[in-house]
Amino acid sequence: MARRAAATKTAGVKRPARKSVPAGSNAPQFTRDEELFAFRDMLLIRRFEEKAGQMYGMGLIGGFCHLYIGQEAVVTGIKMASRDGDAQITGYRDHGHMLSMGLDPNGVMAELTGRAGGLSKGKGGSMHMFSNEHRFYGGNGIVGAQVSLGTGLAFASKYKGENTVAITYFGDGAANQGQVYESFNMAKLWNLPVVYVIENNKYAMGTSVERASAQTDFSQRGLSFDIPGEQVDGMDVRYVREAAERALEHARSGKGPYILEMLTYRYRGHSMSDPAKYRTKDEVQTMRSERDPIEQVRKRLIENGWADEEALKEIDKQVRAVVKQAEDFATSAPEPDASELWTDIVLA
Repeated sequence: MARRAAATKTAGVKRPARKSVPAGSNAPQFTRDEELFAFRDMLLIRRFEEKAGQMYGMGLIGGFCHLYIGQEAVVTGIKMASRDGDAQITGYRDHGHMLSMGLDPNGVMAELTGRAGGLSKGKGGSMHMFSNEHRFYGGNGIVGAQVSLGTGLAFASKYKGENTVAITYFGDGAANQGQVYESFNMAKLWNLPVVYVIENNKYAMGTSVERASAQTDFSQRGLSFDIPGEQVDGMDVRYVREAAERALEHARSGKGPYILEMLTYRYRGHSMSDPAKYRTKDEVQTMRSERDPIEQVRKRLIENGWADEEALKEIDKQVRAVVKQAEDFATSAPEPDASELWTDIVLA
């Protein structure tokens, strides 16, 4: 807890206590502190990714770069439900996951620009960052590979008696990979403490789920292995947190794996090189105007009298300052020394 609180100090809010859902409520309810925490966390991810997109366009970030804009409620809600010590692993759309786990924005941005101050010393780039200290294991460039690795993290947790859960994120495209089902089988066979989070943002690269998947309800993909699952409104951080609490309790209590399909949406292309011509501008604009995860929280804060526009603008100002500091650090830090080519590797 101390590590998480210190990591989010710049956002100016402590991780809030949980609140039960009032009887008769149609949606999970957040306290004022919980709403503010979610607002800051998601806004940090949004502003960071917007800046990363700008820097990529300026040639300051090379290689691949996959932005998380639109999907912020997923990692924020799950982090609110998780415990310190729970491991997380994801694919190449990973910046938001790292920020939500409390990794230093300076180190994340410096890794994007390939600088020595980056989380992987500038050698991993956008898709290959990790932090053993925070139990974040990537950032993996091979589609679906993180599912097997996340299952291995769960095996290690059970073997060591750690009482932790491996939270394993992957997308709707990766859900059709063979190693996913090998992992499901092993996870249920040994009742491993793993929660599989399928971030269904509707498009695998440029292919809609309807064109590529015979079964588009990904929460049901574990039924043949006796793995329970559920679909969740991944654009509302309250539903994400509530579902994640159920799933994590299930896994942590020794009942084995659990699948959460997060119905979410990315506003940008698959990567920075994707013009996203496979969908209409109206589709994207409708999601932005009607379902944006940050705007939903903003609206509730104002309607409940918990914050006014000036207070929320001040939070945005603070977040932008954190992102600007990360940009400055990432563009002024030195590049890795040539000797780093021979570190952190195993020679056969």
